[in-house]
Amino acid sequence: MFGDNGVLQELVAMSQELGRPEHQYVILGEGNTSARVDGGSFWVKASGYSLAGIEPGGFVRLSFQPLLEALERPALSDDDVSRVLQEATLEPEGLRPSVESFLHAVALAEGEACFVAHTHPTAVNRVLCSIRARELVQGRLFPDEVVSCGCASLYLEYEDPGFALARQFRQGLAAYRQENGVSPKVVLIENHGLIALGSTVREVLATTAMAVKAFEILWGAAVLGGPRYLPEQEVKRINSRLDEHYRRGLLHAR
Repeated sequence: MFGDNGVLQELVAMSQELGRPEHQYVILGEGNTSARVDGGSFWVKASGYSLAGIEPGGFVRLSFQPLLEALERPALSDDDVSRVLQEATLEPEGLRPSVESFLHAVALAEGEACFVAHTHPTAVNRVLCSIRARELVQGRLFPDEVVSCGCASLYLEYEDPGFALARQFRQGLAAYRQENGVSPKVVLIENHGLIALGSTVREVLATTAMAVKAFEILWGAAVLGGPRYLPEQEVKRINSRLDEHYRRGLLHAR
């Protein structure tokens, strides 16, 4: 494999951790992960592979350019999607990249992320599959959720996984960045799952774990009369505290 600077090994370790059955983040072939190699390429999980026990041979290296250029088009047929993915594939030949490769390309090229984890945690999806999903995820519940998951999540309505979802994500990401000045750490997809964006493996794993904890708490709060969110000014204060910036810095360090 060319240009291997350890990124793939980090991606494998992150993916295996996310796939551990006791986490209940994914089962079978659910979920996908990626990591940016350089300005021109990234690794992404190949279609059909399970995160639990995945090895380096379960990832494909892709070029950003064909994927991002394709997203400028309003729609692609299934044949066109296959053609673009094949065109973007750098190595190894014979593996089919995840259909979510378009989304990962956007997250890594435009979302300030070096590592991305897309999972389907049971605790998260039991809320995102409810009719109150958008309403229930509009606030932060406790300080460490702010530290690990940011001030707010990017919420996306359900869209067909693959090309269509990636286009919606790209639009939502641009709007979020314009409003907040930074990219989201957490993306929530209605009836689908969770995406964590980070600069390191540690950050992505911490964000995923804290988001799942937040949803466990949210579920209980909803049962007991409804969640009591932190006041917006308190969320902003926590987010700007120097000691919290220090704690975040530890997650950014490899």
